[in-house]
Amino acid sequence: MAPAADRQGYWGPPTSTLDWCEENYALTRYIAEFWNTVSNLIMIIPPIFGAIQGVRDGLETRYIASYLALTVVGMGSWCFHMTLKYEMQLLDELPMIYSCCIFVYCMFECFKVKNSVNYHLLFTLVLFSLIVTTIYLKVKEPIFHQIMYGILVFTLVLRSIYIVTWVYPWLKGLGYTSLGIFLLGFLLWNIDNIFCDSLRNFRKKLPPVMSVITQFHAWWHILTGLGSYLHILFSLYTRTLYLRYRPKVKFLFGIWPVILFEPLRKH
Repeated sequence: MAPAADRQGYWGPPTSTLDWCEENYALTRYIAEFWNTVSNLIMIIPPIFGAIQGVRDGLETRYIASYLALTVVGMGSWCFHMTLKYEMQLLDELPMIYSCCIFVYCMFECFKVKNSVNYHLLFTLVLFSLIVTTIYLKVKEPIFHQIMYGILVFTLVLRSIYIVTWVYPWLKGLGYTSLGIFLLGFLLWNIDNIFCDSLRNFRKKLPPVMSVITQFHAWWHILTGLGSYLHILFSLYTRTLYLRYRPKVKFLFGIWPVILFEPLRKH
């Protein structure tokens, strides 16, 4: 975590239970952690367009909710890193739990009839979210949140491996790319936490433009944001294959992946 010697800014002293390795108010007095803040754009803008496209394509509500949930996480993380206030920290961390619950629901319902609702699974995930929220608001222990989030991610990983191993092996590329990018982000997140002092000292020796590369928590946002977005595509691809649509991954401007599909034509 970050050493205490940071500048004071517009939002006042941090009240959050976490303060990351990026130097506070280093670039502007209005944003506590500049790079940790703007790096959330990857979790905000692309999923909004995904949700809009999903509405146009008539996707099931849960997939539109997946896109929007990722956007909410990005917006909450933006507010948290901009202010380092406890209330904004909750706006970041709790939606991480809720969005993962939506992802879990989608992954376990991808082989059901269209527009079906699994009330037992829905109730279980809502109850899980309520319990985690209640306990976390009481204990205010970040490790508890990280463990609960890790359980949900691990569940998604196991389900994804099952799908690419036993159901749709040709989706290994998309599934494992999503997982690999997410795990790389997790690795950088740990390096940023464990070696913060060394990173800060090394950063001082670099030109300002180059020092951005060492903002590993910002890279965590970028990589996990992309990994989560690709996971939604993987889940959606699996679902549309089961519904006998013809999904295809296309790249907007040759860079950004989206899924286009059409229902199977009847002869």
